[in-house]
Amino acid sequence: MKAQSQRQLRAGELVRRAVADIIREGHLREAALSSASITVSEARMSPDLRHATVFVSALGQSNPEAVADALNRASGYLQKELGRQIDLKFTPKLKFLADDRFDEATHIDEVLDRPGVKRDLDDGA
Repeated sequence: MKAQSQRQLRAGELVRRAVADIIREGHLREAALSSASITVSEARMSPDLRHATVFVSALGQSNPEAVADALNRASGYLQKELGRQIDLKFTPKLKFLADDRFDEATHIDEVLDRPGVKRDLDDGA
């Protein structure tokens, strides 16, 4: 994957913050989103800034894909609100994906806390 430009990174952070604010306002009528506490962890912009892939996770949800699917169903509304809040030449088309990086980090912590692994790590120090 090619590294993003400064322009893409700045636009991505602008989109991430705006989408998080829109979701926090709570005007979405999707059932999967009603009780979820949603975290918008990243927005990756295409080189032309016309598309944004937004990574989300939901605290206490056993199925983060359901939250991403619900946000994709509401993407038209979210894109319209995004256009009102940000100052870009084009309002990017939004695509939501479940962010599993937090789950991976938790799994790695669990592996590192195993007695055998701890013993091996201590022996190497």
